[in-house]
Amino acid sequence: MENIVEKHLPKIYIADSAEENNVLDYFKKNGNFEFVGSSSDGVQVVQDVLKLKPDVLVMEVVLSNLDGFAVLDQIKKLKEKMPKVFFVSNLSHSGFVTKAIQSGASYFMVKPISPENLESRIFEVLNNNSQKEGQKQLDEKISNIFISIGIPAHIKGYQFLREAVKLAVEEPEIIGSITKKLYPTIAERFETSSSKVERGMRHAIEVAWNRGKIENINNIFGLKIYNRNEKPTNGELIALIADKMIMDG
Repeated sequence: MENIVEKHLPKIYIADSAEENNVLDYFKKNGNFEFVGSSSDGVQVVQDVLKLKPDVLVMEVVLSNLDGFAVLDQIKKLKEKMPKVFFVSNLSHSGFVTKAIQSGASYFMVKPISPENLESRIFEVLNNNSQKEGQKQLDEKISNIFISIGIPAHIKGYQFLREAVKLAVEEPEIIGSITKKLYPTIAERFETSSSKVERGMRHAIEVAWNRGKIENINNIFGLKIYNRNEKPTNGELIALIADKMIMDG
């Protein structure tokens, strides 16, 4: 039987009055989200966010008992996963917009709004956040490998190699154009020359091998790839680590 992978829909909660609320009606019926609840009572909103853990909170500034800013302050103290907050309000003063963004909201839209436009803004923020989180995880994985095999973080070659691995993950074919594309791309990002990038990487690898942690790289990849007397080229090490990142997802 064919396995069916359930698609995770972002959970959305609407904190607003039900009166003349086309946004509420729109997201209740929207197949791109899991609608988990709504309320115009700020105290209830805080309780629901803690219980339901929505990914997205669409909120009016004017709510009963607690206003939207107070709700945002409260949920920030809960130490739970913070939803992405989108203020949708009749209050259009620039001070409200500034306060919302400084308080941690992702977006502020002034009513009347198109629910379709709000949906577009939500997905822009969610996708950007997902990319940032994935990039952070990739950076951490690469850094852990570098530290394990003895490449010190304070030398330039460390930064050059890390950037090279990230480029090779995004564009594996770049390994075939190291001198023509990889080195120049990194050189441009760090405002240096291709030759300095190449030498910096080579120095970083030599430092690692001189520290005698070759066995660590063999353990990481589960194969006896190198010994003390054979150092990989820049391209070989970049390709090896990039391949592992890709295989690890």
